[in-house]
Amino acid sequence: MTIEVAKVEIKSVADASGLEACIRAGQFAADEVVAVIGKTEGNGGVNDFTRILADQAFRAVLAKHGTRSEEDIRQVPMVWSGGCDGVITPHATVFARTKKKASGNAPRLVLGTALSPQILPEDIGRPAMVEKVAEGVRRAMKDAGITDPKDVHYVQTKTPLLTIDTIHDAKSRGHDVFCEVHESMGVSNGTTGLGIAVALGEISMPKAEEICRNLDLYSSVASCSSGVELDCAQIVLLGNKAGAGGRYKIGHSVMKDALDIDGIYDAIRDAGLSLPERPRASDLNGKLVNCFMKCEADHRAKLRGRRQIMLDDSDVHHHRHSKAAVGGVAAAAIGDPAVFVSVDAMHQGPHGGGPVIAIIDAGE
Repeated sequence: MTIEVAKVEIKSVADASGLEACIRAGQFAADEVVAVIGKTEGNGGVNDFTRILADQAFRAVLAKHGTRSEEDIRQVPMVWSGGCDGVITPHATVFARTKKKASGNAPRLVLGTALSPQILPEDIGRPAMVEKVAEGVRRAMKDAGITDPKDVHYVQTKTPLLTIDTIHDAKSRGHDVFCEVHESMGVSNGTTGLGIAVALGEISMPKAEEICRNLDLYSSVASCSSGVELDCAQIVLLGNKAGAGGRYKIGHSVMKDALDIDGIYDAIRDAGLSLPERPRASDLNGKLVNCFMKCEADHRAKLRGRRQIMLDDSDVHHHRHSKAAVGGVAAAAIGDPAVFVSVDAMHQGPHGGGPVIAIIDAGE
C-alpha cells in the first residue's frame, strides 16, 4: 500500500469540494483517506469556529463517498490550523493510504498515526506530558513502519489545552496546574514539542524547570497544535521508508528566523529535489506538493539586529504578525500562497524561527 497526497483549496468556510473532486477523479477512495492537515480562515484562537466547520465538511464527504462507520470516520486525524493572515490561502493537504502495490526500493513517503496515553490537566507543562507524548510518537513510528528516528521528517500533533472546567477537575483531585487558560495553548504546544524531540533522540529528557523556559531545546520536525476537544495527543507522523512505493518523498530543515528563505529551500532539497545555489519558485517545476512550517515572534524583539514591534502591538496579536510575515516569505519561495504556516512554535525549531517540512512528487 502506498501513500497518495493531494493539496486542495478551501473555497469557502465549509467547502470540501476539492476533496470530493479527488475522490470522483479516482486519485484515491474515501475509505483510503487516513489524515488531513489544513489551514482555515478564522482567527486562529480558542473560539475559531472555522476549524469545526472545515472538519465537519471534510468528514461529511468521507461519509458520503465511503463505507466507513461514523465512529471510524471520527477517528481519522484532521488537524486544522486557523488563521490565514496576509496572503495565505485556506487549503488542506489530504493523505490517503491506497491499495496500489509498492514497486522499487527507493525511499518513499510513509505515514503513521497514534494516540498517546491520556494527558491530565496537571500534566500540561510538566515532564509527565513530555513522557506521554514521547510514548505516542514511538507508537506512530511503529505504525508507519519506521525504525530509525532519522527517517522521521514531520510530526503533526493535536493536544489538549486547559479550560476552566479541567482546571477545576485537577484542583478537585488535589492537583495544581502549570499555567492559566490563556497561556495553555502555547504551553501545551511547547511541551508536546519536547516530547517529540525526546522520542526521536533530538534531546534527552528535559528537567521540569526547562519546560517552556529553555528555548535552546527543540525538535526540528515538530508541528504542534492544541484544542479543547481531546484529552490525549493525536499524532500524525510522516517519514521516508525504503521500498514503500508511491510518488512522494518528504524532507525537513529549519528557518533560523522569519526571513530565512534558504531554510525553506533546504527542506525541499532534503526531500530530494535538486535546486540551484540561489533558487527561485520557478525552479521547483511543479514538483513541490506543499510546505509545512511553524513560526512565532522572537521574544527578544529583534530580527537580524533590527527592532521589532509585533510584541508591543495592542491592536494586532503578535501571532498574526508573524504568521503573515512568514506566510509571505514562504509564498514567495514556492510561488504558491496555499502554504501551511502555524504559530505558537515554542520548542519547535530555533527561537524566532521554526521547522520547515517539504513534500515533493519524486515520480514513480
